[in-house]
Amino acid sequence: MNKEIIKTAAAPAPIGPYSQAVKAGGLLFISGQIAIVPGTSELKTGDISEETAQVMYNLKSILEEAGLTFGHVVKTTIFLKEMNLFAKVNEEYGKYFEKDFPARETVAVKALPKDVNVEISMIASE
Repeated sequence: MNKEIIKTAAAPAPIGPYSQAVKAGGLLFISGQIAIVPGTSELKTGDISEETAQVMYNLKSILEEAGLTFGHVVKTTIFLKEMNLFAKVNEEYGKYFEKDFPARETVAVKALPKDVNVEISMIASE
């Protein structure tokens, strides 16, 4: 199998042994992104809408590095610290998709890296 590692300075560097994204078999698998401001260790966590916007910006940067857009996304997974954040996260997330929305699941988890409120991963198709 051929795989290509996607890496961009416009999104946060991995904080562990993983890649920002991997392209294989015509699909792009983007690792879960949290609200780290690229090039810093700063987290945007004051307001859930701003936090989600930073996560989506990070995802967009990785998509662009791979030559893709949110229109190519076929699947997303949203992890929330608390399900009561769903409405605001969903509102911000929805701004990035126009039609033919990707498949998705949203789950509440006990904890997320760096104690953030939201993490989102994506799969896109070329």
